[in-house]
Amino acid sequence: MLAAEDIEYIKTHLAVWLAEQSLGKPPVVYEIELRERMVRVEEALKNQGEELKAQRETMMMIMQQMDKRFEQVDKRLEQMQQETNKRFEQMQQDNNKRFEQVHQEILQLHRDMRQLTMWAMGIFLSVAGLAVAVFRLI
Repeated sequence: MLAAEDIEYIKTHLAVWLAEQSLGKPPVVYEIELRERMVRVEEALKNQGEELKAQRETMMMIMQQMDKRFEQVDKRLEQMQQETNKRFEQMQQDNNKRFEQVHQEILQLHRDMRQLTMWAMGIFLSVAGLAVAVFRLI
């Protein structure tokens, strides 16, 4: 164990020994360097804070520009959808008109065929009646 004198001696000289171990500079110079380092670190932190703030502002501007771009794209897509709907409706109306026209043509053909059938039946019955009358006279 150490005597009380030894402990006291170590306590009084410990600061000097530590200063000697740090590149042999006296405690006052070492303290000044530490303060200078602290000031430089604080300034660096302050500068980094300002840089981060500038980066955040830049990111916010980029986000706003992206939002505007997305809105433009949305508007353009909505406009394209409306135009497509208009064209589809126009095509549907044109198709309906065409189908109605074809339907009317088919109905007219049906009427014509019925009338032609009636005429053919009338002619056939007339010829048959004439043939029977001719065979009775003979």
